[in-house]
Amino acid sequence: MRALSRIGALVALALLLPLGGLSSAATAAAQAAHEAMDDGETPAWLWPVDGPHTVVAAFRAPAHEYGAGHRGIDIAAPIGAAVRAPADGVVAFRGTVVDRPLITIEHEGGFVTTFEPLLSELSPGDAVSAGDVIGAVDVGGHAAAGTLHIGVRLHGVYVNPLLLFGEVPRAVLLPCCEPL
Repeated sequence: MRALSRIGALVALALLLPLGGLSSAATAAAQAAHEAMDDGETPAWLWPVDGPHTVVAAFRAPAHEYGAGHRGIDIAAPIGAAVRAPADGVVAFRGTVVDRPLITIEHEGGFVTTFEPLLSELSPGDAVSAGDVIGAVDVGGHAAAGTLHIGVRLHGVYVNPLLLFGEVPRAVLLPCCEPL
């Protein structure tokens, strides 16, 4: 069953990665990300918040490197809710970007997570273990009050965080054309 889950995750990743318009560097990074997800070692991460895991805004891959999209997911999480590290890692950045507090954590295997808006007392270089509290949901940025944005990059390419939480939605194929 786990093998079928991985196959489904890889198919979803292939569908979510842009097909054209990327620079050669971005194309190489996308290929590396796809290969890393295909290695059979994709981690099973912990959800960063307790309670129901309601996705308020889904991941939408951009058509090209600088194109519009939603490079992560927004999940329902009350202001002040504790946020936990989904996997072991090291804090790479904590601060305010534009109008929102955020934290970025580097994980093994080329994964990098960003959480916003998130108030945290951690500092760059601090090690975190899966399940450690890394901060609390705050307000600011594009995410509506009461939501937490989670972005995940793999070797520099944004991927759907649900792939790592084992929550990839089932693909539904719809007819595209009426028969002649």
